[in-house]
Amino acid sequence: MSWTIFLLFYIGKGSLAPWNPTQKLVTSGPYAYVRNPMLTGVFFVLSGEAVLFQSMALFWYLLIFVGINMLYFPFFEEKGLLKRFGKEYLAYKQNVPRFIPRLRPWKNFEHIQ
Repeated sequence: MSWTIFLLFYIGKGSLAPWNPTQKLVTSGPYAYVRNPMLTGVFFVLSGEAVLFQSMALFWYLLIFVGINMLYFPFFEEKGLLKRFGKEYLAYKQNVPRFIPRLRPWKNFEHIQ
């Protein structure tokens, strides 16, 4: 989480906060493998907790959390990113999965960071 926040601040010149969005698209570090690395991490942690504690409540929480994010990102977050970054975001979106990481990092040679 710290690494992704640092990248958003250092490369993106912004933050996670909607009132201070990034000015540049971040496609390096964990973002070269998956478009939403923090959420992917949360999914894995919740999955692990549900299995470790054998908790149906955590499992249902995981399903609800994943479901909400599966709707929120394509219908809201990604539309805003496309509006802000245009073709650059479209190329990134076509090459980097939303939640399930790639095996190899995507190297965007048109936009070196």
